[in-house]
Amino acid sequence: MHSWLEPYASTVFAMLATATLLLVQVLVLDLAGIKAKHVPGTPVHADHGSFLFRAARAHANTNESVAAFILLAVVAMFTSASPTWVNASAWAYVGGRLGHMLCYYADLRVARSVAFALSLLALISLLLAAFAAVF
Repeated sequence: MHSWLEPYASTVFAMLATATLLLVQVLVLDLAGIKAKHVPGTPVHADHGSFLFRAARAHANTNESVAAFILLAVVAMFTSASPTWVNASAWAYVGGRLGHMLCYYADLRVARSVAFALSLLALISLLLAAFAAVF
């Protein structure tokens, strides 16, 4: 690992954990689709009672926020933002996404929203860390 990146090793591992989480979500979604005999390429019926729908939404929601996470984490590292702040925010994002995924699978709606809020706050924290480093 490059020396300038060493203080952010935890963030790099959080990015790896996020990639793993996305891969797990793809596999769960694919297996749920196979089990439900879902025809690939056709829309998933919107029904919170359906595990296939919840798996599709969990994956889609992570997919919607992962680009912001990657961009913010990279910018924070390149601007030499506080490693403690960046590392903690990155793991808060991972925790929020993991909680969101598990709560979506289990159909725990209030807990899912809390987990979503945690991941959103982590993204805002990364943004603030990057801005603090620039100004």
